[in-house]
Amino acid sequence: MELDEYEKMHAVEERMWWYRGLHANLLSQLARYAGSGTVLDAGCGTGGFLKQVGNDATGLDYAEVAARYARLKSGRPVAVGSINDLPFREGVFAAVVSADVLAQGSVDESRALAEIHRCLAPTGIVILNLPAYGWLVSDHDRRVHQPRRYTAGRLRQLLGEAGFRAIFTTYWNTILFPLMVIRRLLLPGDNGDVRLMPAPVEATFRAAVDIESWILARGVPLPFGGSVLAVGVKDG
Repeated sequence: MELDEYEKMHAVEERMWWYRGLHANLLSQLARYAGSGTVLDAGCGTGGFLKQVGNDATGLDYAEVAARYARLKSGRPVAVGSINDLPFREGVFAAVVSADVLAQGSVDESRALAEIHRCLAPTGIVILNLPAYGWLVSDHDRRVHQPRRYTAGRLRQLLGEAGFRAIFTTYWNTILFPLMVIRRLLLPGDNGDVRLMPAPVEATFRAAVDIESWILARGVPLPFGGSVLAVGVKDG
Protein backbone atom coordinates (compact mmCIF):
# COMPACT_ATOMS: atom_id res chain seq x y z
CA MET A 1 0.00 0.00 0.00
CA GLU A 2 0.99 3.62 -0.54
CA LEU A 3 1.13 6.34 2.11
CA ASP A 4 -2.21 7.83 1.10
CA GLU A 5 -3.87 4.44 1.65
CA TYR A 6 -2.40 4.29 5.16
CA GLU A 7 -3.72 7.79 5.75
CA LYS A 8 -7.23 6.64 4.89
CA MET A 9 -6.86 3.54 7.07
CA HIS A 10 -5.58 5.60 9.99
CA ALA A 11 -8.59 7.93 9.74
CA VAL A 12 -10.94 4.95 9.90
CA GLU A 13 -9.08 3.39 12.84
CA GLU A 14 -9.30 6.62 14.85
CA ARG A 15 -13.09 6.76 14.52
CA MET A 16 -14.36 3.20 14.05
CA TRP A 17 -16.08 1.61 17.05
CA TRP A 18 -14.19 -1.72 16.77
CA TYR A 19 -10.72 -0.17 16.87
CA ARG A 20 -11.66 2.08 19.76
CA GLY A 21 -12.85 -0.96 21.69
CA LEU A 22 -9.74 -2.94 20.80
CA HIS A 23 -7.39 -0.17 21.90
CA ALA A 24 -9.29 0.35 25.16
CA ASN A 25 -9.07 -3.35 25.98
CA LEU A 26 -5.36 -3.59 25.19
CA LEU A 27 -4.58 -0.50 27.25
CA SER A 28 -6.59 -1.72 30.23
CA GLN A 29 -4.75 -5.05 30.28
CA LEU A 30 -1.40 -3.28 30.01
CA ALA A 31 -2.39 -1.16 33.01
CA ARG A 32 -3.48 -4.23 34.99
CA TYR A 33 -0.56 -6.53 34.33
CA ALA A 34 2.51 -4.81 32.86
CA GLY A 35 5.15 -3.22 35.03
CA SER A 36 7.46 -0.40 34.03
CA GLY A 37 9.64 -0.80 30.98
CA THR A 38 9.47 -0.68 27.21
CA VAL A 39 6.37 -1.97 25.40
CA LEU A 40 6.53 -3.42 21.88
CA ASP A 41 3.54 -3.15 19.56
CA ALA A 42 4.29 -6.08 17.25
CA GLY A 43 2.41 -5.39 14.04
CA CYS A 44 1.69 -1.73 14.72
CA GLY A 45 0.13 -0.93 11.33
CA THR A 46 -0.64 2.79 11.09
CA GLY A 47 0.52 3.47 14.67
CA GLY A 48 -2.95 4.23 16.02
CA PHE A 49 -2.49 2.10 19.13
CA LEU A 50 1.24 2.74 19.47
CA LYS A 51 0.78 6.47 20.02
CA GLN A 52 -1.58 5.73 22.95
CA VAL A 53 0.79 3.45 24.84
CA GLY A 54 3.19 6.07 26.18
CA ASN A 55 6.62 7.42 25.48
CA ASP A 56 8.46 4.21 26.43
CA ALA A 57 7.13 2.18 23.52
CA THR A 58 8.31 0.99 20.15
CA GLY A 59 6.63 -0.56 17.15
CA LEU A 60 7.30 -3.20 14.54
CA ASP A 61 5.76 -3.72 11.14
CA TYR A 62 6.65 -5.96 8.22
CA ALA A 63 6.07 -3.28 5.58
CA GLU A 64 8.59 -0.46 5.34
CA VAL A 65 5.95 2.05 4.21
CA ALA A 66 3.76 1.12 7.19
CA ALA A 67 6.67 1.54 9.58
CA ARG A 68 7.46 4.95 8.09
CA TYR A 69 3.82 6.04 8.41
CA ALA A 70 3.55 4.72 11.99
CA ARG A 71 6.68 6.65 13.00
CA LEU A 72 5.15 9.81 11.57
CA LYS A 73 1.77 9.41 13.30
CA SER A 74 2.89 8.00 16.65
CA GLY A 75 6.17 9.81 17.21
CA ARG A 76 7.63 6.50 18.41
CA PRO A 77 10.47 4.42 16.98
CA VAL A 78 9.23 1.70 14.62
CA ALA A 79 11.41 -1.13 13.30
CA VAL A 80 10.88 -2.98 10.04
CA GLY A 81 10.80 -6.75 10.43
CA SER A 82 8.79 -9.92 10.88
CA ILE A 83 7.22 -11.19 14.07
CA ASN A 84 8.69 -14.56 13.03
CA ASP A 85 12.19 -13.13 13.54
CA LEU A 86 12.08 -10.11 15.83
CA PRO A 87 15.01 -7.72 15.30
CA PHE A 88 15.54 -7.09 19.03
CA ARG A 89 17.83 -8.31 21.79
CA GLU A 90 16.81 -10.92 24.35
CA GLY A 91 14.91 -9.72 27.39
CA VAL A 92 14.56 -6.11 26.26
CA PHE A 93 10.77 -5.61 26.65
CA ALA A 94 8.53 -5.49 29.70
CA ALA A 95 5.48 -6.23 27.55
CA VAL A 96 4.64 -7.19 23.97
CA VAL A 97 1.23 -6.42 22.50
CA SER A 98 0.12 -7.95 19.21
CA ALA A 99 -3.31 -7.44 17.69
CA ASP A 100 -4.52 -9.93 15.06
CA VAL A 101 -1.03 -10.70 13.74
CA LEU A 102 -0.80 -14.40 14.63
CA ALA A 103 -3.87 -15.02 12.47
CA GLN A 104 -2.07 -13.97 9.30
CA GLY A 105 -1.15 -16.70 6.87
CA SER A 106 2.49 -15.59 6.65
CA VAL A 107 3.01 -15.95 10.40
CA ASP A 108 4.32 -19.12 12.05
CA GLU A 109 2.41 -19.10 15.35
CA SER A 110 4.92 -21.14 17.34
CA ARG A 111 7.95 -19.30 16.02
CA ALA A 112 6.36 -15.89 16.58
CA LEU A 113 5.49 -16.73 20.19
CA ALA A 114 8.98 -18.12 20.76
CA GLU A 115 10.42 -14.85 19.47
CA ILE A 116 8.15 -12.82 21.76
CA HIS A 117 9.22 -15.03 24.67
CA ARG A 118 12.90 -14.46 23.82
CA CYS A 119 12.53 -10.69 23.69
CA LEU A 120 10.60 -10.39 26.95
CA ALA A 121 12.27 -9.82 30.30
CA PRO A 122 11.64 -12.42 33.02
CA THR A 123 8.00 -12.16 34.16
CA GLY A 124 7.30 -10.00 31.09
CA ILE A 125 3.77 -9.84 29.72
CA VAL A 126 2.37 -10.72 26.30
CA ILE A 127 -1.08 -9.49 25.30
CA LEU A 128 -2.67 -11.01 22.20
CA ASN A 129 -5.90 -10.12 20.45
CA LEU A 130 -7.15 -12.46 17.74
CA PRO A 131 -10.31 -13.15 15.73
CA ALA A 132 -12.53 -15.80 17.32
CA TYR A 133 -14.06 -19.06 16.05
CA GLY A 134 -12.94 -20.85 12.91
CA TRP A 135 -16.52 -21.22 11.71
CA LEU A 136 -16.67 -17.43 11.30
CA VAL A 137 -13.96 -17.23 8.62
CA SER A 138 -15.28 -14.78 6.03
CA ASP A 139 -14.49 -13.24 2.66
CA HIS A 140 -12.88 -10.37 4.55
CA ASP A 141 -10.54 -12.76 6.38
CA ARG A 142 -9.47 -14.35 3.14
CA ARG A 143 -9.02 -11.01 1.40
CA VAL A 144 -6.63 -9.74 4.09
CA HIS A 145 -4.79 -13.11 4.20
CA GLN A 146 -5.97 -13.86 7.73
CA PRO A 147 -7.21 -17.45 7.48
CA ARG A 148 -7.00 -18.43 11.16
CA ARG A 149 -9.46 -17.76 13.96
CA TYR A 150 -9.09 -18.90 17.57
CA THR A 151 -10.82 -20.04 20.71
CA ALA A 152 -9.74 -19.09 24.22
CA GLY A 153 -8.70 -22.69 24.82
CA ARG A 154 -6.52 -22.82 21.71
CA LEU A 155 -4.87 -19.54 22.66
CA ARG A 156 -4.11 -20.78 26.17
CA GLN A 157 -2.60 -23.92 24.63
CA LEU A 158 -0.35 -21.92 22.28
CA LEU A 159 0.83 -19.72 25.13
CA GLY A 160 1.62 -22.72 27.31
CA GLU A 161 3.58 -24.43 24.54
CA ALA A 162 5.67 -21.25 24.10
CA GLY A 163 6.60 -21.01 27.79
CA PHE A 164 3.94 -18.58 28.96
CA ARG A 165 1.42 -18.95 31.75
CA ALA A 166 -1.97 -17.64 30.69
CA ILE A 167 -3.28 -15.36 33.42
CA PHE A 168 -6.34 -13.88 31.72
CA THR A 169 -8.36 -14.91 28.69
CA THR A 170 -11.64 -13.49 27.48
CA TYR A 171 -13.79 -12.94 24.46
CA TRP A 172 -15.16 -9.52 23.57
CA ASN A 173 -17.50 -7.93 21.02
CA THR A 174 -20.08 -10.00 22.85
CA ILE A 175 -23.12 -7.72 22.79
CA LEU A 176 -22.92 -7.30 19.02
CA PHE A 177 -21.96 -10.92 18.36
CA PRO A 178 -25.40 -12.00 17.04
CA LEU A 179 -25.23 -9.24 14.44
CA MET A 180 -21.74 -10.37 13.47
CA VAL A 181 -22.91 -13.95 12.97
CA ILE A 182 -25.80 -12.80 10.79
CA ARG A 183 -23.53 -10.53 8.76
CA ARG A 184 -20.89 -13.19 8.15
CA LEU A 185 -22.98 -16.32 7.71
CA LEU A 186 -26.27 -15.12 6.28
CA LEU A 187 -25.22 -11.99 4.38
CA PRO A 188 -21.86 -12.96 2.90
CA GLY A 189 -19.96 -10.66 0.59
CA ASP A 190 -16.59 -9.09 0.03
CA ASN A 191 -17.40 -5.49 0.94
CA GLY A 192 -15.02 -5.53 3.90
CA ASP A 193 -15.47 -5.27 7.64
CA VAL A 194 -13.15 -2.29 8.20
CA ARG A 195 -15.36 0.65 7.37
CA LEU A 196 -17.21 3.40 9.15
CA MET A 197 -20.93 3.03 9.71
CA PRO A 198 -23.41 5.93 9.73
CA ALA A 199 -22.85 8.11 12.80
CA PRO A 200 -25.83 6.81 14.86
CA VAL A 201 -24.74 3.21 14.26
CA GLU A 202 -21.14 4.01 15.17
CA ALA A 203 -22.33 5.65 18.39
CA THR A 204 -24.53 2.68 19.31
CA PHE A 205 -21.82 0.11 18.58
CA ARG A 206 -19.26 2.21 20.45
CA ALA A 207 -21.50 2.29 23.51
CA ALA A 208 -21.75 -1.51 23.38
CA VAL A 209 -18.00 -2.07 23.32
CA ASP A 210 -17.50 0.64 25.96
CA ILE A 211 -19.65 -1.40 28.34
CA GLU A 212 -17.55 -4.47 27.61
CA SER A 213 -14.28 -2.54 28.06
CA TRP A 214 -15.47 -1.39 31.48
CA ILE A 215 -16.14 -5.02 32.45
CA LEU A 216 -12.84 -6.35 31.13
CA ALA A 217 -10.85 -3.59 32.84
CA ARG A 218 -12.11 -5.05 36.12
CA GLY A 219 -10.85 -8.52 35.31
CA VAL A 220 -14.22 -10.10 34.49
CA PRO A 221 -14.04 -12.29 31.36
CA LEU A 222 -16.81 -12.48 28.78
CA PRO A 223 -17.98 -15.94 27.64
CA PHE A 224 -18.12 -15.46 23.86
CA GLY A 225 -17.61 -12.84 21.18
CA GLY A 226 -16.10 -11.98 17.85
CA SER A 227 -12.58 -11.53 19.23
CA VAL A 228 -10.52 -13.32 21.87
CA LEU A 229 -7.94 -11.64 24.06
CA ALA A 230 -5.30 -13.33 26.19
CA VAL A 231 -2.64 -12.21 28.63
CA GLY A 232 0.35 -14.43 29.35
CA VAL A 233 3.33 -14.03 31.65
CA LYS A 234 6.81 -15.32 30.85
CA ASP A 235 7.76 -17.91 33.44
CA GLY A 236 11.27 -17.63 34.80
